[in-house]
Amino acid sequence: MRILVVEDDKKIASFVVQGLKQNGFAVDHCPDGEEALLMARSVSYDAAVVDIMLPKLDGLSLVQTLRREKMHVPVLILSAKATVDDRVKGLQAGGDDYLVKPFAFSELLARVQALIRRATHTSEPTRLTVGDLALDLLNRAVTRNGRAIELQARELSLLEFLMRHSGRVVTKTMILEHVWDYSFDPQTNVVDVLVCRLRNKVDKDFPKKMIHTLRGVGYVIKPA
Repeated sequence: MRILVVEDDKKIASFVVQGLKQNGFAVDHCPDGEEALLMARSVSYDAAVVDIMLPKLDGLSLVQTLRREKMHVPVLILSAKATVDDRVKGLQAGGDDYLVKPFAFSELLARVQALIRRATHTSEPTRLTVGDLALDLLNRAVTRNGRAIELQARELSLLEFLMRHSGRVVTKTMILEHVWDYSFDPQTNVVDVLVCRLRNKVDKDFPKKMIHTLRGVGYVIKPA
């Protein structure tokens, strides 16, 4: 899942961005509304977190522009304004939810997840399984055939992305867009390196392999 965070306060932006990354999201950050609009026009986001008080283009104007241009990305509005009128204005501008500062990150995360569930009309699973491989999304624990597998954050994000697309080929570009939080040169080998590291941990000690390479196309994970 890829999230756009639009916040000019460096401390709050770092707090939100790092928290979302630690929970497996790819995150792009913009400090002003104009840059955010350009990003939204070029990248498909699963959700956006938008502050109201922004330089160059304020948050409400940004959201209104997104809606005029038929961009339906779910938007969580952040604001220090807590009155009912302020919340109503945010929702009428096209926001999907409204969170008042200061806030607990756990609440922001829960609201973002809820927006994504509503947008995709699906219930967010708490556990992913492919064959004898399991990923617990709540405690970020991975096991294969009951054996614990220790993964680094980026390896875990890649595994989650592959498992969410089990049986389907994902290209390098798709992985770059959803596992990394900024654009790389499509010719880079960072994806190959990460897949190799993940394969060594998930497949190396097991006779049947799950992660497969389709040369010139991408990668797929399938039950062993």
